[in-house]
Amino acid sequence: MVDVEKPLQIIDEDISAFAFGPEGRIVYSVRRNVKTKLYDLEHDDIWLLETNGKKRRLLQGDKFKYGSTPFSYAVDSFRWSPNGRSILARLFVTSVVEESGKTQDSFMTVVLDENGKEVRINGGENVIRDSANAFWLKDNATIVHMTEAVKPRALYSFQYTNVSTGPAGAAFEGRTFLDADAIAGSNVAIAVEQDRAQTGPPRLMRLDLLSQDDKELATLQDFAGGLSISPSGKKVAYYVDKEVLEIRDVSSPRRVARVRAGLGVFHWAPDEQRVLLKRAVEKKTGELVWIDIPELTEVADGKEIPVAQSAGRPILREIGFRDFGISGDGKLLGVIAVGKHSLSLFPVSVQ
Repeated sequence: MVDVEKPLQIIDEDISAFAFGPEGRIVYSVRRNVKTKLYDLEHDDIWLLETNGKKRRLLQGDKFKYGSTPFSYAVDSFRWSPNGRSILARLFVTSVVEESGKTQDSFMTVVLDENGKEVRINGGENVIRDSANAFWLKDNATIVHMTEAVKPRALYSFQYTNVSTGPAGAAFEGRTFLDADAIAGSNVAIAVEQDRAQTGPPRLMRLDLLSQDDKELATLQDFAGGLSISPSGKKVAYYVDKEVLEIRDVSSPRRVARVRAGLGVFHWAPDEQRVLLKRAVEKKTGELVWIDIPELTEVADGKEIPVAQSAGRPILREIGFRDFGISGDGKLLGVIAVGKHSLSLFPVSVQ
């Protein structure tokens, strides 16, 4: 059991999001309120914690501008480039669209380099508008992101953007997807495809985002979100309903297992034999528990997949947490607890 009273380090700020980098650095955002004559706005700062403990501010929120209308934003998540030199910050933005004060919500992505320089796409805009779930390709310059194809947030399509040359059009044009996750260090993603009319079953797909080749891995009985690739890229997990997590072998997709875990947000353990689950949806508070992954066995098409039971092994004295993450080397656990929302770092323990 990890001792909640003995973290290795604490970042004592009101943290809204964080992510471990490939070299052990941590990018994180701090809530900042900005007052104008008409509005009280949120404009989060973005900071970088170096491995030597030094902190640098990459983005000063009250100076971040785009467009001509007032807007408020909170950082929702981060994603590092493969070389660890650039960062994608996903923003949840509320913009004033009419003089009456009517607002509109959207997601957009900001690209930052490690020195805090705000990257302008092809020298133009400083944001990728209407972008969800953006990730980098291996060249550290091409960004693939999902944009709403069927609203509200029902189905998505893929778009390319290059930081030097700008928007580059659609990927897998005309096709729509429920979710996707990239395999680290590759140009490949695993995605769940769904036809636009939403009449057929969801299909688990392997997508080469550079060549736009694809391969169907499995036709799924159900899909309820949470798609996540294991660190090695060999396994994929997702929910089939609000209780059951399904795990498949990417190279042998008939090898599959199910475990009753409870709906929430999870991260893979370094050994890929278990996941750390927060039993609550994103940004909501829940306890952290280890869920063991059952042995994957081959199941013929149409056959019922047995469901293992797991009570889970709570960690950190069953305190509720708003967000968490595991470092790329599997050695550190970062948690944002209820209350002040400071970020605490602990050694990873699977006991």
